[in-house]
Amino acid sequence: MTAAALSTAPTAQQLEQRLRDTLQPSALEVIDESCQHHGHAGANGSGFGTHFRVRITSHLFTGKSIVMRHRLVYDALHDFMARGLHALAIEAQAPTA
Repeated sequence: MTAAALSTAPTAQQLEQRLRDTLQPSALEVIDESCQHHGHAGANGSGFGTHFRVRITSHLFTGKSIVMRHRLVYDALHDFMARGLHALAIEAQAPTA
């Protein structure tokens, strides 16, 4: 992995800001789990920037299926895929009453 490729790898903070701007969450946690996937497909050898877990609660998910909630998260983060984002584990909830 080149230094240039590593410098463009997405960070948890970048993903979090994009999700905040796009999905207006009431709760959000973005965890970089890349170090747990060393040697797996999509790993870049640095231990960061490839595999993330997103836990998000947003009113925009109300009335939407799990598939539609995941689609909203993927749509918000799609341009990070070209920068090395390989995998997302998504836990998307609508607020409870």
